[in-house]
Amino acid sequence: MISTLLVANRGEIACRIFRTCRERGIATVAVFSDADAGALHVREADTAVRLPGAAPADTYLRGDLIVKAALAAGANAVHPGYGFLSENAEFARAVLDAGLVWVGPPPEAIEAMASKTRAKELMAAAGVPLLAPVDPASATEADLPLLLKAAAGGGGRGMRVVRQLADVKVELAAASAEARSAFGDGEVFAEPYVERGRHVEVQILADAHGTVWALGTRDCSLQRRHQKVIEESPAPGLTAGLRATLTDAALAAARAVEYRGAGTVEFLISPAGRAYFLEMNTRLQVEHPVTEEVFGLDLVALQLALAEGAKLPPEPPAPRGHAVEARLYAEDPAREWAPQPGRVHELTLRGAGGGHLADRPRLRVDAGYGPGDSVGVHYDSMLAKVVAWAPTRADAVRLLADALRRARVHGPLTNRELLVRSLRHPEFTAGEADTGFYERHIDALIEPGGGAGGGDNARHAAVAAALADAVRRGHRVGGWRNLPSRPQTKTYGEHEVRYHRTRDGFRVEDDAVRAVAVAPDRVTLEVEGVLRHFEVAQYASGPGGDLGDGYVYVDGPTASYRLHAHPRFTDPRTATAPGSLLAPMPGTVVRIADGIGEGGAVTAGQPLVWLEAMKMEHRVVSPASGTLTALHAVPGTQVEVGALLAVVTDVSQGDI
Repeated sequence: MISTLLVANRGEIACRIFRTCRERGIATVAVFSDADAGALHVREADTAVRLPGAAPADTYLRGDLIVKAALAAGANAVHPGYGFLSENAEFARAVLDAGLVWVGPPPEAIEAMASKTRAKELMAAAGVPLLAPVDPASATEADLPLLLKAAAGGGGRGMRVVRQLADVKVELAAASAEARSAFGDGEVFAEPYVERGRHVEVQILADAHGTVWALGTRDCSLQRRHQKVIEESPAPGLTAGLRATLTDAALAAARAVEYRGAGTVEFLISPAGRAYFLEMNTRLQVEHPVTEEVFGLDLVALQLALAEGAKLPPEPPAPRGHAVEARLYAEDPAREWAPQPGRVHELTLRGAGGGHLADRPRLRVDAGYGPGDSVGVHYDSMLAKVVAWAPTRADAVRLLADALRRARVHGPLTNRELLVRSLRHPEFTAGEADTGFYERHIDALIEPGGGAGGGDNARHAAVAAALADAVRRGHRVGGWRNLPSRPQTKTYGEHEVRYHRTRDGFRVEDDAVRAVAVAPDRVTLEVEGVLRHFEVAQYASGPGGDLGDGYVYVDGPTASYRLHAHPRFTDPRTATAPGSLLAPMPGTVVRIADGIGEGGAVTAGQPLVWLEAMKMEHRVVSPASGTLTALHAVPGTQVEVGALLAVVTDVSQGDI
């Protein structure tokens, strides 16, 4: 019996596993890096063990240190979560060799599926349909586009789409470097890239007594940088025949490797409706909550029971209703999904929590951060997963979109607005989205207006922020005056707010807006005869009341806004010489383009420096063709946002 469980992971998944352990009376142990010393998963565990360092390679990827931590803390079982060492057969063996219970599949099954190239060979022998591999070295135009994939691991790391033969070598090197950093294995393979395909997967669960469950389908087609963003169960629009094909193939895959525990078999569905095996994830998936909601199961509890030798019933429970999950990331979709580190002030979804109440719709939040926590640069930038369940797909999608819209998300810039717009997009609501969704629609989805960052609603939010600030700093503004006075002025981005404080309250110099009620945290405006309520939050960093991060957060009736009250840092591009390539985010310089050096020629758009931040690589490219006159980036060094990486000079026009 499992009495004390160590979770060899961090963030949201560690917190998720701890929740089930508390419900089952199992003591918990966390491990943490120096960067995670005050993290939520550390606070929620009964005990915790430090892993010195910050980089994953020094901490969460050190299986030897994790096994020592389990023994030192008195744990008798280890759960790997997802990512990091969750699909590492050597780690599983080390856990078992130490006399601990491994909450996962047998090492042999992990090993069989750990290499996607070997997994495809096994699946071909089992009769599972799959795409034929392509040798990148001998690829031709007829093979394009190609999908490069890391042989080990998943989550979009080490994955690239190549549409031109000239890019194969560069993208192979990039994919290999990213895979080596994330999984310790740089092997990369290639296969045909199916345009407008759908990503559909089957959750499986198997015991040690020969019973294997297939728990329906999940559609995970909405992806950015090959990482899933929105998932749902069941996958919409599948024919009965295609569902049967997927189920049979998933069961065959599990039985081919004598699988035990929870796992997922992933498929690519072509526009013609043909299914191709992609990979088998020998772990719990990030998107497992949608299956839990539809089947009324706790997959973590079942993992623990199966690790203790429990036997599954002959058949799984019947599914009911529909569930949709959205991943809330600290990132900027308008800047190529650049991660956004910073302090989380508030993360609240109203109405979330609780179990199923008959057939009533419900919300669920699995979070890895709480108020006061900081999102760093070393790990994934996912703040939380938000899940909606309802009897119908339409109701679940509508509930999730509305819940995200009403959420209070204060801190780093997030993809919240993108999620809301994606869920409301006609292609998604019709159940017709595919893996190219964001490639086709991203420009429209991030366009300012009607959401966080633009449009008339942002103007009204700025008015609310200015008036709330005036009340909060009332002792500085002073009382009303009997004589005419100049208006007070406050600027938020492009919105300048001019107002007067009078005997009757505030008067805004905008004929369409009237201040009805003003408090430091709530403002009611009448806009063309319609009352609109705005909740305003400002987070002070000291006794003087100065804003801690330079932003005011306004949650309005139709959208939420992160308004720049005054710049905390000046834009580094305005204070540096032309031609300077600056770090767009804090991160680690992982490599420099091959064959370049000071004095060498570069072309516009050529990748020069690669930064790693939040487990993903980000390219810094040359802004124009010219000469590389200075190279300051050094592989292995940590840089802050705005750090000077290189300087490019146009020989005919001077610095660019």
